[in-house]
Amino acid sequence: MADAARARRLAKRIAAIVASAIEYEIKDPGLAGVTITDAKVTADLHDATVYYTVMGRTLHDEPNCAGAAAALERAKGVLRTKVGAGTGVRFTPTLTFTLDTISDSVHRMDELLARARAADADLARVRVGAKPAGEADPYRDNGSVAQSPAPGGLGIRTSDRPEAVEAPLTCGGDTGDDDRPKE
Repeated sequence: MADAARARRLAKRIAAIVASAIEYEIKDPGLAGVTITDAKVTADLHDATVYYTVMGRTLHDEPNCAGAAAALERAKGVLRTKVGAGTGVRFTPTLTFTLDTISDSVHRMDELLARARAADADLARVRVGAKPAGEADPYRDNGSVAQSPAPGGLGIRTSDRPEAVEAPLTCGGDTGDDDRPKE
């Protein structure tokens, strides 16, 4: 078993080799719109999954995913040979090509974000003329005597409480009977 870092490095190298071979060396017209997006290698380095996307000929054309998959299957042997020569590992991994659906997920997330932004804009338009349902400060004291719980759980009116008496602060055994002048 190889460590995860080595598997990631090998996967990155395989993706680069396959992408370069598709772009510059293999002359199959079915691979014209294929882009390699990622590669994953198993922990034993024997199997590699290469992810790809397919673009249409123009912006308005649908991509030919079935044709690209067939072209990749036809070129699998040549690509594996190039991967073996380019990586220098003892065992060249078998290649499996999988259509990458990340672009579909991105489009779906973009649609959801656009819908959320539209809902936020509608809510902002509604809020412009909105007024609070009650008073501006519902906790405001209008001069009435407020009830507050006492430590024993009994309600005592704040007007019934004795005022706090300020006592001199003392630290430790200091009783305040020292010779220092009072301020």
